[in-house]
Amino acid sequence: PASRWPVALLGLLGGKAVLMIWHWRRGALALLPLAFHCAALSLAPKLDLPSLRGDFPILRQEVNGAPLVYLDSAATSQKPAAVLEALEKYYKLDNANVHRGAHTLSQRATEAYERTRDLIRAFIHAEAREEIIYTRGASEAINLVAATWGEANIKEGDVIILSLLEHHSNLVPWQLLAKKKGAVLKFVGLTDDEQYNVEELKSLLEESEKVKLVGLAHVSNTLGSEAPVKEVTRLAHEAGAKVLVDACQSVPHMPVDVQELDCDFLVASGHKMLGPTGLGFLYAKLSILEEMPPYQGGGEMIDEVFLDHSTFAPPPARFEAGTPAIAEAVGLGAAIEYLNSVGMEKVHAYELELARELEKRISEIEGVRIYGPRGDARAAALVAFNVEGVHPSDLAFFLDQEGVACRAGHHCTQPLHRHFGAPGSVRASMYLYNSKEEIDALIKALHSSLEILQMNS
Repeated sequence: PASRWPVALLGLLGGKAVLMIWHWRRGALALLPLAFHCAALSLAPKLDLPSLRGDFPILRQEVNGAPLVYLDSAATSQKPAAVLEALEKYYKLDNANVHRGAHTLSQRATEAYERTRDLIRAFIHAEAREEIIYTRGASEAINLVAATWGEANIKEGDVIILSLLEHHSNLVPWQLLAKKKGAVLKFVGLTDDEQYNVEELKSLLEESEKVKLVGLAHVSNTLGSEAPVKEVTRLAHEAGAKVLVDACQSVPHMPVDVQELDCDFLVASGHKMLGPTGLGFLYAKLSILEEMPPYQGGGEMIDEVFLDHSTFAPPPARFEAGTPAIAEAVGLGAAIEYLNSVGMEKVHAYELELARELEKRISEIEGVRIYGPRGDARAAALVAFNVEGVHPSDLAFFLDQEGVACRAGHHCTQPLHRHFGAPGSVRASMYLYNSKEEIDALIKALHSSLEILQMNS
């Protein structure tokens, strides 16, 4: 009878599509992984791209006589009208200093400012709002950790493990601290397919009992690879080390849960996630923050002040001296609400589609060298590449003449480019407001630009 026929069930397991064959008597006969990412199955609702693009006024312009194709979102994102309107409303109606006024404007400004802290907490799934520290950006957040936790905990001979693919902001602060304290820096290299090499991390952790910190980028801003942060955190904690995650290229593009990752510190930039420039945040476990000394002195971060000494406020105020970036916090709150309204699962699924198409199309260019993992291993809609015989800055200049905005240079990853023997690269990076038609425009501009450059080389 029909009720006894095998049943095929389509579902998800570990983020992958699977096909389960179920027999009424024998149970599960097979669990078959499908050969494509679940995003391609259209199981989740698609982005309403035309409507979404209409939310970004800057995209409606022409550059050098051609429609703007903005492919530099890894450097900074564009801002939706909701963020621009939130900034305007704050300055028109609510502008006042926070925390230190009994009047209505101050109360409204404080409410909006602190509301964003709650939005950030929920967005990254932190346990407590006190674990969110406002900073000027991710760079300052890392410097804050180095200058407070690092100063108090890193001793002579201690080991800090970083990696070859780090942004300068996750290298230089630790170099300065290591030089000052007599600590040792060690570096995780790349796998054959140019991803974070966990086996090398294991070796480095086994070599020394004095590893105090492991710092790594969640998603590389040059390679588009995703580090296995949960595994890194587990290994580091087993060795007694803390973990700092640079999440500048992950928090804006995919769901991030700090409790699931179990990292001790995480940093991100507001301007890369649709918010204003000049504001980012540090997440740190509250138990760690409570033991950290202040970063800067001034108003807001104190409990009581005497002529010869002061006592300090608990987190987060302890690390937020002076008048903060209030308007920027209001704008970041609007940005997070916008991302929430779209849905980060949808954002990530769509960007993975863009990533596959972007890499595939660029790889078809003759003489191209793409950096980072290929195919499904690429975790971000960004591709850094070079074309044989062409300087990346020349190529980016000619792309701009056709309205295509890409970045050329070392992308604040000089050691990584040095490893590849390249002075820099061209990077095309996309976000939720980009379209596959813009990939077509990029490829067309690449062909015409290369024709000019190679003709004159």
